[in-house]
Amino acid sequence: MKKLLPFLVCLLIIVSCKNATTKKEVSTTETNNYLDYSGMDDAWSGGVKMIPIETPFGKFNVWTKRVGNNPAMKVLLLHGGPGATHEYFECFDSFFPKAGIEYYYYDQLESAYSDQPNDKRLWSVDRYVDEVEQVRKALKLDNSNFYVLGHSWGGILAMSYALKYPQNLKGLIISNMVSSAPAYTKYANEVLAPQMDTAVLDSIRSFEKKGDYSNPKYLSLVEQNYYPQHILRRPLDKWPNPVVRSFAHINPNFYVTMQGPSEFGMAGNPKLKDWDVTDQLSNIAVPTLVIGGTYDTMDPKFMEMMAKKLQHGRFLLCPQGSHLSMYDDQQTYFNGLIQFIKDVDRGRMK
Repeated sequence: MKKLLPFLVCLLIIVSCKNATTKKEVSTTETNNYLDYSGMDDAWSGGVKMIPIETPFGKFNVWTKRVGNNPAMKVLLLHGGPGATHEYFECFDSFFPKAGIEYYYYDQLESAYSDQPNDKRLWSVDRYVDEVEQVRKALKLDNSNFYVLGHSWGGILAMSYALKYPQNLKGLIISNMVSSAPAYTKYANEVLAPQMDTAVLDSIRSFEKKGDYSNPKYLSLVEQNYYPQHILRRPLDKWPNPVVRSFAHINPNFYVTMQGPSEFGMAGNPKLKDWDVTDQLSNIAVPTLVIGGTYDTMDPKFMEMMAKKLQHGRFLLCPQGSHLSMYDDQQTYFNGLIQFIKDVDRGRMK
């Protein structure tokens, strides 16, 4: 037996080395495939594609950028605002490639890298839903691989898209958005506002009573006292660069017209103030993940309720998360998001 021991040890070492080499080769192959853009029509531009959009009031172009290559899992990212940019999604670069998920950055019409016609006739949920459908077709996404992730205003688009074009989706992700604008404003006014310093809140309400929403003092009060608590839970001077750039590039006319002057509910008379599809959620049959944060501007209990109304819904709570939970609570956010996409891909959510 003693004579056999050296032989057995050598055999184990050889097998282990072979297995390690095989695993390394598989991993390298997967990486090479994921990064293989050869033969793709956006290879020269590094995945960037300008997509022509037909509207009732003219033809325009919107900017998209593909990252990765996976025929089975393709995620279109719908940014918030309205009128923000894809830039604050750049943290996805730290997670999706490793998970092998192909994804698309996309600046909606009126946003930074896309055309900005500044035409209010184009500013409606229905028109933007049709824009998403044109982008889907141009990118050749279908129900065998197409996931749409909508964050904030993008969540409004994602829900509306799923209601109008359910046949085109493989999976839906509603990130940090409730299905009711009135519920959003009510939560801001009745739950989050009372948590603020009384003097600060009184000053904010004074500006709102006068309708003085564009006053720099009003905006500063909201940004300094509300945003670090409920948008991204860090001091403003420590916000991540992608978020800072996205906020700096926001289209103010579009944003104020649709959302109001700030993220502190929908003050004034914005176009979205009455939007509500809560009663239609039960019509969404596609597997859906709803993501909320404990400190979100949106009520996490409401978002949990939404998941229960959906035919195949799942709720993910980010305990440390605010409205930008993909930054505040990254591990919870991305672990849950990636698990959902892979569960749908493997047929575990039907």
